[in-house]
Amino acid sequence: MEMNELYAIGDVARRTGLSVSAVRYYADAGVVAPTVSTPAGHRLYDVSAIARLELVRTLRELDAGLEDVRRVLGGEATLSELAATHLALLEQQEARLRSRRAVLSAIVRQDSTAEQVTLMHRLVGMSDEERDRLIDEFWTEVSTGWEPPERMLEWWRAARPELPDHPTAAQLEAWIELAELVSDAGTRSAVRHELHEICTTGAGPLMTASPMLDALEAAQPIGQAVMDAAREGVAPDSARARDIADRWIGWLTGIFATPDSPGMPDTPEFRIQAADHMLAGAEWDRTPPDPESPYDRYMALVTAVNGTPPEQYPFEWLAAALRASVPDHPLKLNPT
Repeated sequence: MEMNELYAIGDVARRTGLSVSAVRYYADAGVVAPTVSTPAGHRLYDVSAIARLELVRTLRELDAGLEDVRRVLGGEATLSELAATHLALLEQQEARLRSRRAVLSAIVRQDSTAEQVTLMHRLVGMSDEERDRLIDEFWTEVSTGWEPPERMLEWWRAARPELPDHPTAAQLEAWIELAELVSDAGTRSAVRHELHEICTTGAGPLMTASPMLDALEAAQPIGQAVMDAAREGVAPDSARARDIADRWIGWLTGIFATPDSPGMPDTPEFRIQAADHMLAGAEWDRTPPDPESPYDRYMALVTAVNGTPPEQYPFEWLAAALRASVPDHPLKLNPT
């Protein structure tokens, strides 16, 4: 295009991708006026006007309103300001669409009634404070009627859903299911019964006693060291792995130590046996119990809402490190 050349409205339409009627409309609306009009009434546009019309088309395709377009062309607003405003609107629209998709997916999955649809819509629109209150009410009822160990209750309450500012549809679907789960009286009763049984029967009293909980907390740094080493690809027969294996065995043998008893002896046989238990743990981790318990489902949904799947514990790496810490032992060479 020549800088000083004038173009008829048909040429302008072809060059900008707008229809002739749209070019006329923007002229009549005072958005982009023709450069000149001939005595016969023909509208002619120069290169600058065509460039402005191309910008108008782009902004309109981005859903900018006519008044916003007029303000940008008139210098009353910058493109950056307009983009920021429309980006915020688009994010709001996306959030609404994700919410609708989550509700519709739940309807399809559950064959929901009208009342359930209304409930799901309300659940999706909950504030952070309302979500926290719902979870707090759940744990208050789960712990009512018995006295769970205070530290265990703190751990249970700490695992809670935190829906991000811009959740995915999958996270919203998980939140809908979780909110319905914790609101259900039958589920609350089932979780109460499950956790009561865990804490009060079999080895429960021993495992939830303060000394054992102290020991479990003491093991957390060692467990983190195991996960870090496995993630970083540390060789199980390296000096670092040997140090971790020694720390882990030191913790394990000292769990039941008392002033009158030093605890279990650290022997090669014990380390091999512990390695075998680690491999059994890995197998159990690959085949979780079926059916899923109410508490397990709660935890799975919390993980889905938060979008942070738990890292699998590297049982195999720890088993290999334990075996490497007892070189040339018969049981290591010929495991049963």
